[in-house]
Amino acid sequence: MDEYPLIENHGLIGDLQTAALVATDGTIDWFCCPRFDSPSIFGALLDREKGGHFTVKPAVENYSTKQLYLPDTAILVTRFMTEAGAGEVLDFMPVTGSEATDRHRIVRMLRCVRGSMTFDVEIAPRFDYGRRTHELHISQHGAMFVSDGLEVAVHAVRNPEDDRLLNAVSGDRDLRFSLTLEAGQQRGLLLESSPPGPAREIGLGEFEQLFGETVDFWRGWLSQSRYSGRWREAVERSAVTLKLMTYAPSGALVAAPTAGLPEQLGGERNWDYRFTWIRDASFSVYALLGLGFKEEAKAFTGWLRDRVQEKAGGDAGPLNIMYRVDGSSDLVEETLDHWEGYHGSSPVRIGNGAADQLQLDIYGEALDSIFFADQHGIQLDNRGWTSLHTLLDWLVDHWDQPDEGLWETRGGRQDFTYGRVMCWVAFDRALRLAYSSGRPAAKGRWTTERDKIYEQVLARGWHAQRGAFVQHYGSDVLDSALLRMPTVGFITPDDPMWTSTLNAMDRELVTDSLVYRYNPEASPDGLRGSEGTFSLCTFMYVDALARAGRTDQARLVLEKMLTYANHLGLYSEEIDLTGRQLGNFPQAFTHLAMIDTAITLDDALNRVREGRS
Repeated sequence: MDEYPLIENHGLIGDLQTAALVATDGTIDWFCCPRFDSPSIFGALLDREKGGHFTVKPAVENYSTKQLYLPDTAILVTRFMTEAGAGEVLDFMPVTGSEATDRHRIVRMLRCVRGSMTFDVEIAPRFDYGRRTHELHISQHGAMFVSDGLEVAVHAVRNPEDDRLLNAVSGDRDLRFSLTLEAGQQRGLLLESSPPGPAREIGLGEFEQLFGETVDFWRGWLSQSRYSGRWREAVERSAVTLKLMTYAPSGALVAAPTAGLPEQLGGERNWDYRFTWIRDASFSVYALLGLGFKEEAKAFTGWLRDRVQEKAGGDAGPLNIMYRVDGSSDLVEETLDHWEGYHGSSPVRIGNGAADQLQLDIYGEALDSIFFADQHGIQLDNRGWTSLHTLLDWLVDHWDQPDEGLWETRGGRQDFTYGRVMCWVAFDRALRLAYSSGRPAAKGRWTTERDKIYEQVLARGWHAQRGAFVQHYGSDVLDSALLRMPTVGFITPDDPMWTSTLNAMDRELVTDSLVYRYNPEASPDGLRGSEGTFSLCTFMYVDALARAGRTDQARLVLEKMLTYANHLGLYSEEIDLTGRQLGNFPQAFTHLAMIDTAITLDDALNRVREGRS
């Protein structure tokens, strides 16, 4: 671990309760256990010396590497080429199911496909973000790493007649060995947390069974997709990525499986994204139903309804903006001062201090997704409607106040235009649900508040001199969050006020098709430094262009954006001026937006082709 790999030089594997990042050099440098939001076992991505890693690589210095997913699966293949031969590492995690468990498995299968290859293996866990020590116990079948509260076994995958796998061991707490294979041979390792017994020998037949079951799961799941548009490969990879970031026991979707990856190298914008935002969960309902994944959308909707029924938001409202994957809300932010951070980007934060912010837009996103799900047969029961009614009653009294906004700024509350627009959406969708179902509702009061918000946004969110809707009342700053105004139906895509706003964003927020959230110099957000373009916003921009009838431009921007994905089709949060990915990786919001945008643009292009636009 001499240097940090690029953020985009990783693939993602997972078992629907946790996940791991595998770098192109064969290193697992991020793995938290037993859940996405648990402490890390391997964290070298955030501290190459103290974080811990699981490395498999050729024993020679000069080699090249390629990485791909086995088609239509989440099984990652890392290929190594040397002068003596070519080898592969197949990485996957057998799916755990919908019951929460501490037992998780990472399978690393080593193959030689040409010539011969000696693999060097190093397993160096650092439990609890490197804060807990451990002991190493080696046996003829593998090894056990024992720490306070967690044990991890390393099982050898081999034939019974093989020589002892560990032919070179060093270190008092790290396991190192080499393994030489000839063309056609395969052996490997299975790392297992909270194993039912000591390290054991695993036969190649058992590996083949695990491999086959994992292939069948992913291909069976993906076959439910009904998307057949122009960007099928990218859309389906995004769908698999979102599924990998789903916590199956609750149906919750984490914003990203990582924490602390910087939005600016050396900067302080280093947040923990291993939680479920109301906003992200709401967006996921749209994306998944758009692809035909009704069961996943139903699970996400159920998780969201549980949060609505809890009324756990305290002074900030009936909803928190984010939760842990099990629905709990203990997200106290702390810093890991003993870690240097990715490329020295400190502080490294775990937990998230924004959890207690007031962000009024989440109510619109929640109601919009519940309404959309209702249209697709995922309907509210009576208890859910009663809780929703209570939420709307609270919003009637609280929508007209400053908040921290969509981007979770830490520079003080403002009257954010996007937040007001989404409050309008909340009342509008609640009214539609009430009228379509015939359920009791304060229709008159909700209608009055909805119309008040509409008039207020037009009067105070519109800046006549700029000819654009602005970030918050009293400012002249543009905000790409407002690209969603026509998407949610607040304004028509051909309204002169909207086309003028879109043109202003073209000039100020768009740089060679990539889109900034806003200009932090013009609108200080309470944090030092700058950031890259925001990939979510670029996809939202494509969506807005398509809705405005600018389909040729929309298609070009989307095609350009697809070139910024990594070699596996994955996106982090942001892209810097060099095209390098920044921020937590991969980011759910970006992949959700990619799916929505592909569906919208496909429909728009089909209408143009058929002469229906």
